[in-house]
Amino acid sequence: MRRRLLFSASAGVLGVTVLSACSAETPEKPKTPASSAGTEWQRVNLSFVSAYLLVRGSEVAIVDLGTPGSESAIEQGLKAAGAGWDNVKHVILTHKHDDHAGGLAGVQPHVSATWYAGEADVSGIRSETALTPVKDGDEVFGLRIIGTPGHTAGHVSVFDPANGVLVAGDALRTTDGLAGSDPQYTADGKQAAASIKKLAALDIKQILPGHGDPLTSGAVDALKKLAASLPS
Repeated sequence: MRRRLLFSASAGVLGVTVLSACSAETPEKPKTPASSAGTEWQRVNLSFVSAYLLVRGSEVAIVDLGTPGSESAIEQGLKAAGAGWDNVKHVILTHKHDDHAGGLAGVQPHVSATWYAGEADVSGIRSETALTPVKDGDEVFGLRIIGTPGHTAGHVSVFDPANGVLVAGDALRTTDGLAGSDPQYTADGKQAAASIKKLAALDIKQILPGHGDPLTSGAVDALKKLAASLPS
């Protein structure tokens, strides 16, 4: 499938949108970066799924890698953020599904990083480099790992407590308002609902979902409303 990259800049932030022949060719507005107290974030929009670059100083953590063949788009995202492969020291996979972990083989040759995935999903991810299993409460790069099982058994989300930014993987989506894990791809709906209630207890200011646009205002209220609508 033919892809091309569009770049946009506003208020010092560069955005990267990857467009395919089947997507609407309109560039996404760049998003406001996180507070300087924590990481700044950049979205790499891979048409129907996103990877996120979390930047602090000269060091970068990538959360999720999209589908196979996404390495070029991620590289352009790094360049747009003023970084490169050498700056990537951490790669965190929220879960084992191919639209989030499929880009692993293409990215691995370019970086010298520590690779992480939820401990229950590690065995389901093919990797040439050893994956470090993580669980609820672990810390990577000053980021808190939040165990959010349900979509998969080992699904994790990534939370920056310094600025309230949550990279939610598939625990949350915004394709049609804020919602939880898509039921048709969810291993355990009861666990997925419990994970949403768990996230709603955090002081979340921005939600960066795997599918849909980042929610950069009203996130905490929307999340609490969603959690309240779910059965106990």
